[in-house]
Amino acid sequence: MRSQSDQPQTGDRLQRVLAARGVASRRKSEELIREGRVSVNGKIVTELGTRVDPNASIKVDGKTVRKQAHRYVVLNKPSGYITTKSDERDRRTVMELVPATPPMTPVGRLDRET
Repeated sequence: MRSQSDQPQTGDRLQRVLAARGVASRRKSEELIREGRVSVNGKIVTELGTRVDPNASIKVDGKTVRKQAHRYVVLNKPSGYITTKSDERDRRTVMELVPATPPMTPVGRLDRET
C-alpha cells in the first residue's frame, strides 16, 4: 500500500474497520496489520493508520472479512438491573438478560429502580 503521507484522508483507519467488522479488538487488529496478515483490495498492508474505503475488499489470513449488519434489541428492562455491560460493584446488568452473541452494547440509560 502507499505510505502514510500518500494515503487519502477519507475512510476509516484499517484497524478500526477490522474491529467494527468483528475480526478483533483494535489493538489485536493492529498486531494483525503489523504481522502482514491483512490485505486491502489484494495488497498486503503493514502500516498502522492506513485509511481504507468502506467498500474495500479486506482479507485477514486470506479470508474475506464481511461487514456485519447492525442488529437492535429492544428490552423492557425490569427493575433492579442497571444499563451497562459490566459493573465493578457486581450489581445485575441488562447484559444478563440477553444472549451473549453477537456482541452487544447497551444504549439509553435508565435508573436501576425503573
